[in-house]
Amino acid sequence: MATTVGGRTPSQETDRGPGAVRRVPTWRRKLRPYLLSVPAVLLIIGILYAFFYGVYYTVLNYAATNPTPTFIGVDNYRSVLGDTLFWRSAGTTLLYAVAATGLETVLGVAIALLLNRSTLIGKTFERLLILPLMIAPVIAGVIWKLMFNPQFGVLNHVLGLGSTFDWLSKDRALASTILVDVWIYTPFVAILVLAGIRSLPKEPFEASDVDGANWFYMFRRLMLPMMWPYILVAVIFRFMDCLKVFDAVYVLTAGGPGVTTTTLQIGAFEDSITNLNYSRGSTYMFLLWIIVFITARYLVSVLGKAQRRAAGAGA
Repeated sequence: MATTVGGRTPSQETDRGPGAVRRVPTWRRKLRPYLLSVPAVLLIIGILYAFFYGVYYTVLNYAATNPTPTFIGVDNYRSVLGDTLFWRSAGTTLLYAVAATGLETVLGVAIALLLNRSTLIGKTFERLLILPLMIAPVIAGVIWKLMFNPQFGVLNHVLGLGSTFDWLSKDRALASTILVDVWIYTPFVAILVLAGIRSLPKEPFEASDVDGANWFYMFRRLMLPMMWPYILVAVIFRFMDCLKVFDAVYVLTAGGPGVTTTTLQIGAFEDSITNLNYSRGSTYMFLLWIIVFITARYLVSVLGKAQRRAAGAGA
């Protein structure tokens, strides 16, 4: 029988001591996960509300000149899909995404391989590499637009191109916007791939080195297959982002000259903001969402196969 001290058992006295662990009530432990998920749920609700409201606009004829819209079914889709400007914008967007992502991937992998070597120059450059990512795309667009200026731009002066070479002319505008995108986001690919390279196991490379394999053989047969999933992750991020490009391109060219650099996002902006046709602009954006969604599903499936191959489980 437990001895009581002042009406309390020793165990009760110990539980209330200064070093005792306070017991959390069961109902609070069960409630905690739900409380932690509240911010995420609110964020999802906010995103889904805006998304479905935008989809609802696509079946209306809502515009600044028509503040009391009516239901028109798929007329907006017929109008947008029957417009040659939409298909030209889609082609420009696809060309931009493929070219920018391809260049950034190749340059990013090359830079990552160079930075993987533990040299003083490599370590210094690794820290400087993140600087373009710290600049907002709008600010980067303003900086490069000044540099592209044929009269007082620094590029023409340094390269000796004179004052007549226009980087943002009709023939060069798209290539120049891609150049700016490559300058901003190649470090992102390089850092991501570099992290993947440094996480690879060293035993296969050490065994190949002992067997006398050269660097190119080890890169092609060992390193590239194992780091392919990391490269695909970078490709997915960049390709999806390039399909939605707006900020830097709009600052540089505003979709011009003419419609040379008009992407789907810029087309949606012009319909919604410039022309004040909100339903048509929402239709542009919903079609772009469908394109991004289908592309993302395909690329994620390719990533899954690459991860299984890298793990040795087969395609």
